[in-house]
Amino acid sequence: MTDKLGRMNHNEVLRAELLQMQQEHRDLDDAIEALHERVSPDLLLLQRLKRKKLLLKDKIQRLEDDILPDIIA
Repeated sequence: MTDKLGRMNHNEVLRAELLQMQQEHRDLDDAIEALHERVSPDLLLLQRLKRKKLLLKDKIQRLEDDILPDIIA
């Protein structure tokens, strides 16, 4: 929900950031897959992309936890 000045609240900002990160994660997936399809892939670049994807996955998980905290039943 936005305020009177059209600014997003904290949760909306987090959700927008989450969507951006999820898109970047998908893009990294595509880049990694494309590198695997090459005859002689750049293994160093492949390793860097995989590491970046893993770090991004961790950030996504933390952000999801911030947006939807665990509920103890």
